[in-house]
Amino acid sequence: MEKEENQNSTSASQGQDTLKENEQSEETLIEKSKQEKDQEPKEEVKEQTPEEKIAELEDKVARTFAEMENQRRRFEKEKEDAFEYGGYSFAKEALNLIDNLDRSKHVLESDDKLKETEALKKTLEHLDIIKKDLISIFEKNNIKPIDSLNKKLDPNFHQAMMEIEDDTKEPGTIIQEIQKGFTIKDRLLRPSLVGVSKKVTTKEEKTKENQENKENLENK
Repeated sequence: MEKEENQNSTSASQGQDTLKENEQSEETLIEKSKQEKDQEPKEEVKEQTPEEKIAELEDKVARTFAEMENQRRRFEKEKEDAFEYGGYSFAKEALNLIDNLDRSKHVLESDDKLKETEALKKTLEHLDIIKKDLISIFEKNNIKPIDSLNKKLDPNFHQAMMEIEDDTKEPGTIIQEIQKGFTIKDRLLRPSLVGVSKKVTTKEEKTKENQENKENLENK
């Protein structure tokens, strides 16, 4: 019994000795690795020459000045736009005054009770005077009406609302102005709403067009 205990004790002692030896070996390897790493040649950082430092500083200064110049130009452009077009929204809203005057005039002219009366005549004269004064004030502030009647349709200034058959005018000519458009300096404030002429369609052409439309629907 005592012999077995001695053998177990000896085995445990040998196991501890082996563990210590392994730990020492690992520590030796780690230390050796550190020493090898320290002995590796370090990459040398090249120091800039005075000329290179001056060139780098000059480049940074040039970039800074260029950025400052761009900012100055942007500020000048924004200031110019604010000065020239600052009243854009107000001007657009003010056009409603002219529209309301035209509507009022149309209502009065359509009233059967007022037709051919002196009161209607004087009222319309006053409305025309007010409208002319408004347009005059607008023009002094570079807000101008767009010429439309008898002009060719220009999508930059006109918006076609309808086509009207008229062989006396070249197709695409404005023959009716529904709502007057305006510009503010070189910018469109609102387009003119217009009716444009188109070629008169004969009965035969209408029949042919209707037949083609019917065939297209059937094919679908």
